[in-house]
Amino acid sequence: MDTFQVIILALIQGLTEFLPISSSAHLILPAQLFGWEDQGLSFDVAVHIGSLLAVVLYFRVEIGRMVVAWIASIAKGEHSDDSKLAWWIILATLPAVVIGFLAKDWVETYLRGPGIIAVTTVIFGLFLWYGDKMARCELSEYQTGWRKALLIGFAQVLALIPGTSRSGITMTAALLLGLNRDAAARFSFLMSIPVILGAATLMTKDIITEGLTIDWQALGLGVVVSFVAAYFCIHYFLKIISKMGMTPFVIYRLALGVFLCGFIFL
Repeated sequence: MDTFQVIILALIQGLTEFLPISSSAHLILPAQLFGWEDQGLSFDVAVHIGSLLAVVLYFRVEIGRMVVAWIASIAKGEHSDDSKLAWWIILATLPAVVIGFLAKDWVETYLRGPGIIAVTTVIFGLFLWYGDKMARCELSEYQTGWRKALLIGFAQVLALIPGTSRSGITMTAALLLGLNRDAAARFSFLMSIPVILGAATLMTKDIITEGLTIDWQALGLGVVVSFVAAYFCIHYFLKIISKMGMTPFVIYRLALGVFLCGFIFL
């Protein structure tokens, strides 16, 4: 990849990882519009690491409190709001880990087509609209509870289908379960940490196993660009939804889905 491709793809990954608009839907656009080849596994790892660093840095205070409280809950049996939230995040991650491991090959074989991505972009965009419209907006992330956390975790499994949007489907579920918009987004972002870390670890294992050639300059640039894009994306997204809700992202998803359907099927 040349520098322009690296920057564009890293920007796409950094921005769409946390916005409820589907990163997979956007990552097929360069290939469809410009005929670019797949960016490769090592580059995927790099941009995911950039996104991971951004969310960890942004929520560093909350994560620090949660880690300390979680350790105290194990070592001393002391339970607090932060330790409970940490356990709920772990619980919410388990369905995607288990089902993702079992269904990975089937999903990659049957559900990776651009047509599926275009259709799911629209369908789950409508679900996001419904979730936002029906949201009671009562609970903070510290009031989630283990049952709601588990249900959000099962919703995250749907993100195995390209075009769904991991952040979009988890926020939709959280809103329908009574969390306010800010809490739904924050819970979704915190859930992304073990998911991204796990995905990057598995991809790194594949790189080592396959002995792939690595362009370190491109990877370094990809990490930096995706980190900056993701960090500012998280910051401004939280500001936008508190004032405007999910409507702008629903409209964007519908427009993108229609465009993709037209581009692919016509």
